[in-house]
Amino acid sequence: MAGAKNHDYHILPPDIWPLTGALSALTMTSGGVLFMHSLPGGKAVMLLGLLGVLLTMFSWWGKVIKEAHAGDHTPVVQLHQRYGMILFIASEVMFFVGWFWAFFDFSLFPSTLNVDVIGGQWPPKAIEAVMDPFDLPLLNTLILLCSGCTLTWGHHALIHGDRDGLKKGLWATILLGLLFSSIQAYEYAHAPFAFGKNTYGSAFYMATGFHGFHVIVGTIFLIVCQVRAYKGDFTPRQHFGFEAAAWYWHFVDVVWLFLFVAIYVWGGWGYPTH
Repeated sequence: MAGAKNHDYHILPPDIWPLTGALSALTMTSGGVLFMHSLPGGKAVMLLGLLGVLLTMFSWWGKVIKEAHAGDHTPVVQLHQRYGMILFIASEVMFFVGWFWAFFDFSLFPSTLNVDVIGGQWPPKAIEAVMDPFDLPLLNTLILLCSGCTLTWGHHALIHGDRDGLKKGLWATILLGLLFSSIQAYEYAHAPFAFGKNTYGSAFYMATGFHGFHVIVGTIFLIVCQVRAYKGDFTPRQHFGFEAAAWYWHFVDVVWLFLFVAIYVWGGWGYPTH
């Protein structure tokens, strides 16, 4: 009786994966620095760290799923998991705030930048044309908005015990996510300006590129949820894994709306379009 559990919390046993994750992240970032400075071995070190991070994610989250099946995720534990996901999304919000801040700083005060390159104007004089916001960017906006609707459809189907509706909603969202990424890759391949030549190109590709990376991560997140759905994992009362993926996807949708309005529409207003 002395060792009986008299609380709703799940006390985790000692595990190697937090340490492995920390060392892998250190290896990956160190390798990235070496690679960006063209130092020998940088690429190999970065890839080694990336493999360690992926292995940690696969193994650690696999254990979390097993804990859920074992009944360790009590209502209190699920509540705190939601708090953790909320804080993670909040950190992601601040990540994108930095890119928006850079873009607005460049665009609102162009005269303080290199006059020879910028020409005291925004977009810089070296930019001959910008992306037409009402061409592929608008199409991608509609695709992401539709994907948010299909994901909500799947969520409501799950809550009402309709597993077939859950799978269809997830399939539709995954396909729309892949379509968005494909269109953005095509847009980058035919862009009228390059990355790194000036502040406009750098700010544009960093902001939209990191968003595209988040779409890819979100799509993988949803694919994992789909695999779990086919394995019969989620229930109407306990489906935090799916809920976390849905929150993340809706966050990505909202960020894109701000990117579309601020960078595509406002950022190139009155400038020749490609």
